[in-house]
Amino acid sequence: MSVHELAFPRPVKARFSVGRLIFLVLASLLVLFLSLPLVALVVRALPLGLDAWLAPATLDALQLSLITASLATLIAFGVGTPVAFLLARENFRGKKIVDTLIDLPMVLPPAVAGLALLMAFGRRGLLGATLSFFGIELPFTTAAVILAETFVAAPFYVRSAKAGFGAVDRKLEQMSELLGVSSFRTFLRVTLPLAAPLLFGGLLMTWARALGEFGATIMFAGNFPGRTQTMPLAIYSGLETNLDSALALAVFLVIVSFGILFAVRAVSPKGITLG
Repeated sequence: MSVHELAFPRPVKARFSVGRLIFLVLASLLVLFLSLPLVALVVRALPLGLDAWLAPATLDALQLSLITASLATLIAFGVGTPVAFLLARENFRGKKIVDTLIDLPMVLPPAVAGLALLMAFGRRGLLGATLSFFGIELPFTTAAVILAETFVAAPFYVRSAKAGFGAVDRKLEQMSELLGVSSFRTFLRVTLPLAAPLLFGGLLMTWARALGEFGATIMFAGNFPGRTQTMPLAIYSGLETNLDSALALAVFLVIVSFGILFAVRAVSPKGITLG
């Protein structure tokens, strides 16, 4: 072997192996399995006319879903940001328990989440008598939809925001405070902008999760058109009454979900995931 060959070895070509082939086949089967139902849904919805896309029930469910999901996301941002900051920066007794409780709605069965909300805020719930005393009735109202969506979706924001605050270089904050900037202004001018990509990604995930919420909503808020019937509930009802409308709403949710996931991956820093 020459000196040149020792200094510049020839690239090794990828060799065919049975193991590599098995991995490729299994990966292809999984991608096909995950893609085929979505493709079938879109193909089935393509011939639909405007009456399906612009049906009053479809538009009502769309409008209600957009409003409630946006409000749930706004609530998650308002109450979740300080919680995420504390979890990322502070060490206190019971921190792991608090962290686990916040993540718990992400893995709870939706029916359990809805029943838990009913037992807490229903007429016979823990706070039912107190709420009734002030003339507040939450179950089977639009407010119940917002609460249900916040309950199941807020943990997605808290988890992402916690990762964002944890990734901020503390030295930059210390330099700001050494220059005489208050802690609160440092948080607004330094910490939030640096954590913004993950915070924004968490908000997108929260909004998408709230938009697609079904189980907790139907248990706690019911399925009343124009009042509590969001898009997932309208799809459920449309399977029996109006399949074309259900298909139109389903395709809309698929498009929105794909767009949000793509956007989250685009804004998230490399090496940091939201899930």
